[in-house]
Amino acid sequence: MKLQDYNRIKGATLTIIDLPGHDSLRYQFLEKFKAAARAVLFVVDSSAFQKEVREVAEFLYSILTDSVILKNAPPLLIACNKQDITMAKSAKLIQQQLEKELNTLRVTRAAAPSSLDTSGSGGAVHLGRKGKEFEFSHLPMKVEFVECSARGNKGEDNEAELEHLEMWLSKIA
Repeated sequence: MKLQDYNRIKGATLTIIDLPGHDSLRYQFLEKFKAAARAVLFVVDSSAFQKEVREVAEFLYSILTDSVILKNAPPLLIACNKQDITMAKSAKLIQQQLEKELNTLRVTRAAAPSSLDTSGSGGAVHLGRKGKEFEFSHLPMKVEFVECSARGNKGEDNEAELEHLEMWLSKIA
């Protein structure tokens, strides 16, 4: 876990917590910090998204169906990173594919006996609106998608392209 203060915004200091990628650690730290979260920044690797769509959707599903997160409804930004790579998927495509995959997860988890439901929600939380295909606009929190590149448009030697991310952070500061 990385803990970092970010103070380039309006003179305010935001504490940003970077959850580790390993499943057991990721959920452990999510449990520890979710109640205090004023916002959730979910970073997606746009260049590997096609291969990882199921895994990405499963973790996002666990966040979106968490009772504490639902109750607090912090704004959610899905940052589609690595846009500097030629084969990177656009934010719009990632949104569409995540909505489709989250809808599939919602249907399969709702049909599963509670002993098989691994979302941690006990099957009681319905993601989105009942009787409708899942859309991010159906959630109680505001959800935005942005494209960004931590390396900039031309790769390693250029400045990161994070303006949209910084603008979003300034709104929650």
